[in-house]
Amino acid sequence: MVSQAKQQLVKELTKDIQRSQIVAVVNFERLPAQQLQVMRSTLMNKGVTMRMARKNLLCLALHDSKRQNIEQLESKVKGMPALLFTNENPFTLYALIQKNKSEAPAKAGQISPRDIVVKAGPTSFAPGPIISELAAVGIKTKVENGKLTITADATIVKEGAVISQKVSETLKRLDIKPMEIGLDMVAVWENGLVFDAKQLHIDEAEFAQNVADAAQWAINLAVETAYPADGVTELLVQKAFREAKALGVEQDILTDETKGEILAKVERQAKAVKDAAGL
Repeated sequence: MVSQAKQQLVKELTKDIQRSQIVAVVNFERLPAQQLQVMRSTLMNKGVTMRMARKNLLCLALHDSKRQNIEQLESKVKGMPALLFTNENPFTLYALIQKNKSEAPAKAGQISPRDIVVKAGPTSFAPGPIISELAAVGIKTKVENGKLTITADATIVKEGAVISQKVSETLKRLDIKPMEIGLDMVAVWENGLVFDAKQLHIDEAEFAQNVADAAQWAINLAVETAYPADGVTELLVQKAFREAKALGVEQDILTDETKGEILAKVERQAKAVKDAAGL
């Protein structure tokens, strides 16, 4: 028999789901209580509400909300789950959660959140037993200037694989912290669409560069096709002037703009003739 308190909680959660534009599932498993409180406060300051409950109660509330395709989000509730409610867009919410994560060393038995790659390059290690320890996890090395150098990038753990004790110890020796402490966003629902967390990841620097590149390509195309768009007209006039001047110089058409270059060209030609004739 479901208690009255649990029934009331499910009703409240259902109403929250029904009136929110964005509903996200997060997992706070292995997140220390103090950091959880800090993160909850941070989200609240950004207008994001977090509601925690047992997995079955959250799933029941999602089901009872009867929102379009909400069952796809229901199937992603896992670990120690919570729901986030906001009217912000999913990308902003994801970025907020990611920015409030901190690095942590890997422990044996943990699941790798991504491919763990050890980059090629010099190390501070002198030759010794460390060579065989690195080789045991797939890291190739050589000795340069009395120190070990990793000769090639090495993926030592694949995404979703269990981190072994040997790999954990090696990562600590290399001072690599592949794990993250923070809320783990699982998925987000918006207007009947469900996005996995990976789909919301945007490299902001790369995105800004892509926008800049696209703008430059558009300007280049407009100039090349003589399309008089805003911001391009001045470039088109400059291009037309350069081409007209070049044609005038080539055809020896004397104008105020071409006479200097034409005279210089004639002088070069005369000198070439003189040199060829040995005069």
